[in-house]
Amino acid sequence: MALKLFGFTIGRDDSDKVLSSQSFTVPELEDGISPIASGAGAYGTFLDLEGTVKNEFDLVSRYRQMSLQPECETAIDDIINEIIVDTGKSDLISLNLESLNVGEKVKTQLRDEFRKILRLMDFRNQGYDIFKRWYVDGRIHYHLVIDPEEPDKGITEMRLIDALKIKKVREHMVLTSQEQDKMRRMDIGVPKTQDYFMYNPQGFYQTGGASKNNTIRVAQDAIGYATSGLMDGSRKMVIGYLHKAIKPLNNLRMIEDAQIIYRVSRAPERRIFYVDVGNLPKIKAEQYMRDIMNRYKNKLVYDSSTGEVRDDRKFQSILEDFWLPRREGGRGTEITTLPGGENLAEIEDILFFQKKLYKALNVPLSRMNTEESGQAFFGRASEITRDELKFAKFLDRIRARFNNLFYDTLKKQCLLKGLCNKDDWDKMRDHIQFNYETDSHFDELKYAELMEQRLNLVGQAIDHKGSLLSIAEIRKKMMRQSEDDIERIDNEIQAEKDAGMYDQEDDGF
Repeated sequence: MALKLFGFTIGRDDSDKVLSSQSFTVPELEDGISPIASGAGAYGTFLDLEGTVKNEFDLVSRYRQMSLQPECETAIDDIINEIIVDTGKSDLISLNLESLNVGEKVKTQLRDEFRKILRLMDFRNQGYDIFKRWYVDGRIHYHLVIDPEEPDKGITEMRLIDALKIKKVREHMVLTSQEQDKMRRMDIGVPKTQDYFMYNPQGFYQTGGASKNNTIRVAQDAIGYATSGLMDGSRKMVIGYLHKAIKPLNNLRMIEDAQIIYRVSRAPERRIFYVDVGNLPKIKAEQYMRDIMNRYKNKLVYDSSTGEVRDDRKFQSILEDFWLPRREGGRGTEITTLPGGENLAEIEDILFFQKKLYKALNVPLSRMNTEESGQAFFGRASEITRDELKFAKFLDRIRARFNNLFYDTLKKQCLLKGLCNKDDWDKMRDHIQFNYETDSHFDELKYAELMEQRLNLVGQAIDHKGSLLSIAEIRKKMMRQSEDDIERIDNEIQAEKDAGMYDQEDDGF
């Protein structure tokens, strides 16, 4: 029996069928939702469960294996260190409500609820691992646990769910004859769908698909989740940020293995023995060759498991000397040398694939080339390279995608607590922002240099105020102040004047 509580449904419920909005098609979601057909309760006839879902979880497992590769691990570590910065403050992420037009009481409640969510996630201690899990897997899921007796207390626990054990699906319901008649009278074809999560404690990857005995349905309100926002070509499967690095990483692995095999086989310098066997028959010639080889070859091998020293002269490997027979009429016994490889130091092809891998991971090459840039330089902001600017914009994009986890969880917390309804949240969401802690030294240098340039420009423009430029133009274009900034600054200046903080009246211009 399914459990319904404050909009949450956990379990199987065949009666929970919601008619979608008045449209001839259902909205496409950017979270890799898989379509299924109704008719079999919580399981249904999966149109592509063995294909799409299985491949998707295989892909997650591949991402996790890739993250163990030293090059990928270094790039991932560099990305996460730039996003999750611990400056010693209590919160690694804070709520920015400056543009939200509500009372201070509501803002205080929102900040308190967001801090509670961070505590439930243990983000202070686990923030790095949480973000890494999301970045590598391309998705992250939390089960939002509430108290059935007192749902107005909000979320009491957030349990992390392995991405291999949960999948969001969309079930296309079968319309009854009455519903079909109603749709025809309205002259529209309204699909009837239901979105929910499928959870299998054994994991879809291990079982090879949804098991009827183990898989349960979980309402999407009971899950807080966020995806990478990246989709494959068919837009049916979520891919991670490591996806485009699969081919460069495989190429790098193959070229490294090929280099090792070549060096091991070609590095040693071997001898070639041409042994004169005269007119001996083939069998006797071979026996004579073996006698000569055993006479001049000594190959004692120590077995660490038994402690024995054995003679392995009967086995010959490609790294040993060559023994070749020579018939009568030719030259006598001769010993020559087979030179080793001469281009063992060439690694240009390895470096080529390393650069391709780093580009696929969106990490500047200067950060990965530790031999040339082993030290960090804090210079002027104008010295920042184009790659660093692109890297900073990439970090902003993935922050915005990860913030969907906070938006989704904070929304459900506010609805449970009764702080707002769904319509109010939809209006508030665009005005809620999340501030991540950053490296303060670099930010201070950038801000100081930017303000220095702006103030120098303003100092030159003051001579032309009232003739070529207006004060509003100087403040908006040169100081980059918005209408809200101008109003706030004017109020602060007036308050400081009223408090007697200025020696004389001065408008600054």
